[in-house]
Amino acid sequence: MKFVVTIDSFKGSLSSVEAGNAVKEAILRVFNDADVVIKPLADGGEGTTDVLASYNKSLCVDISVCGPLMKPVKSKYYITNDNTAIIEMASASGIELISENERNPLNATSFGVGELISDAINKGCRKFIIGIGGSATNDGGTGMLSALGYEFLDSNNKKIPLGAKGLETLRKINISNINPELKNCEFIVACDVKNPLCGKNGATAVFGPQKGVSGEMIPVLDGWLKNYAEISGCLFESDNSDVAGAGAAGGLGFAFATFLNAKLCSGIDIIIKETNIENEIKDADYVITGEGRLDSQTVMGKAPIGIAQIAKKYGKKVIAFSGCVSDDAEICNDYGIDAFFPILRNITSYNEAMNKQNAYKNLINTAYQVLRLIKTGE
Repeated sequence: MKFVVTIDSFKGSLSSVEAGNAVKEAILRVFNDADVVIKPLADGGEGTTDVLASYNKSLCVDISVCGPLMKPVKSKYYITNDNTAIIEMASASGIELISENERNPLNATSFGVGELISDAINKGCRKFIIGIGGSATNDGGTGMLSALGYEFLDSNNKKIPLGAKGLETLRKINISNINPELKNCEFIVACDVKNPLCGKNGATAVFGPQKGVSGEMIPVLDGWLKNYAEISGCLFESDNSDVAGAGAAGGLGFAFATFLNAKLCSGIDIIIKETNIENEIKDADYVITGEGRLDSQTVMGKAPIGIAQIAKKYGKKVIAFSGCVSDDAEICNDYGIDAFFPILRNITSYNEAMNKQNAYKNLINTAYQVLRLIKTGE
């Protein structure tokens, strides 16, 4: 019997590989002669670069860049054998890089992402795959672009401050000093959301509160982003603010699409294309997937649904495990997941639930019981 185990990370707890190994351990306890294939998984968020690099012979580049608050942070990216740079925005401008008390998109900047790109260009890279999930920012990508030579100016031709607060006084954009090699670069951006830049489903309204945006500031920041989009649209004679994924990472998706002519793609689609997951699924008996939390947002381009849809092309049964599930998670059943199971087994604190050893044990024990049920039906 063949099982393909391809689970996204349980954010803050288990990596994709660790979750896969836990399920493999449970499978072999029940089916000791099973063929178990573990395929690391991500969808543009945390761990995307590590997953992509695991499928390619890659050089890891360690580098110090400016973090969300312009303090130095240790970051990294990968360069593959064909000189493709694999970059994760969260390693430079991620929300996990700052404490909860420091979270304030008015100040947080994507500048460090531009530094990563510049370094890769200097090392000869001209193709980029960039995951943009997990940001601390709401600056529309102006920080990243500033690091690449774009100049965002106020009415007095002075550079605006970094962070979303600078957008308040933005009046013009100067492109005469950008890195000349950008015109030779190809950018493929992995998004795990499909939100537009502005409006009720936009970057600020949907993702701003978790980054520290108060209720009364949502329409204000949204208005600044609209102004930014209008100025950008006049400069490039196109408006990408409604493109799916433009609102990802506080508008970083918009910046990539508008200023760098990037392709915004579903993160899971990129993973599937760049790996051999589909070929493994073709002859599997069961496909096991999951992520840290299953809810109605899972069906909006998240990794488990991408895997489930591939599995259903070949008529495979799909089981999902998660740290927790919401009341509206049953919609996942309509998108290819036959059954899902939360792994928490006792009343517990948040810290206990997120503990790596506890999560690993809980996943093994839950998977073991599900697999015993499968065995009774075989």
